[in-house]
Amino acid sequence: MNDIPARHAAGTATDPLVDWADREASRRSSEVDRTEALRLLGSVSLGRIVFTQDALPAIRPVNHLLHRGEVIIRTHAGAALTTLTAHAEDEGVVVAYEADAIDPATHCGWSVVVTGYCHLVTDPDDLAHYQALLHPWTDHRMAHALRIRPDLVTGLRLSH
Repeated sequence: MNDIPARHAAGTATDPLVDWADREASRRSSEVDRTEALRLLGSVSLGRIVFTQDALPAIRPVNHLLHRGEVIIRTHAGAALTTLTAHAEDEGVVVAYEADAIDPATHCGWSVVVTGYCHLVTDPDDLAHYQALLHPWTDHRMAHALRIRPDLVTGLRLSH
């Protein structure tokens, strides 16, 4: 039997569980609008891309930039998402992109999720532009770039 509810109900001032619950309860979450969510997303360079690989969810950490309201990431020829987008129909591949900035001490900050279609960047000028602005963090040769058009943008701010 789980004794956490019983200890929580007892509620002594020195009970660590009650102290933790009180601190957690003092935090608020509030939604941010699309404009603010995209501004926050553009303020960081690391996020996670979520896509479907072999009928299962796959998540990869990647660096990004926000350009003209679209999320741009670079990738290499052997990457699963590069292959998926290269063989996709005109609408592209549905992906989600998440980035956040959460303070580990206070647990305050924000999280943004963009959901939309991902396309391979094929224009040579655009590709050169993104290669000049977005530098890979790994030792792969990142010869490709992907563009995510944000159809759905949600954001959440955690504050005291």
